[in-house]
Amino acid sequence: MFDQILGLPAHPLIIHFAVVLTPLLVAAAAVYALLPRWRTHLAWAVVLLSLAAPAAVFAARESGENLKEARFASADGTLGARIATHQSFATPLLLSALGLAVAALLLVYASRPARDSVGRDRFGRSVTVLLSGLTVVLAAVAGYYVFRAGDSGARAVWGM
Repeated sequence: MFDQILGLPAHPLIIHFAVVLTPLLVAAAAVYALLPRWRTHLAWAVVLLSLAAPAAVFAARESGENLKEARFASADGTLGARIATHQSFATPLLLSALGLAVAALLLVYASRPARDSVGRDRFGRSVTVLLSGLTVVLAAVAGYYVFRAGDSGARAVWGM
């Protein structure tokens, strides 16, 4: 399923979704958490990116594993080390993107007023502040791992 797209290796095509959607999720979630007045404008983007970015990272990880098995299973030396380094960031990136998505979705839900309250957060200000802090921390972690995964992948391909 994650092997080829129109006869081309799927990984180089799929990774572009992950390296675009994940930083967008990082930025949108951080802005949503830090700037409450922007929340009404960003809520839909945070929700959509929270669903799309982890899916893109999962697809990139799976296609990368298939590409390694199909074309680089016997790679050793410098290339093998670069591929192993790149592959080592796949699971932490997926877990951090999932964590950020869950925290961001919870923050969107918690910061929306309940039907019986006007202008107040659903679970109170302290819960919203806690979720905002968690979202910012997870955004930093996901941003770090998407950078490291992309950088190590570029170094593996371009031999830098």
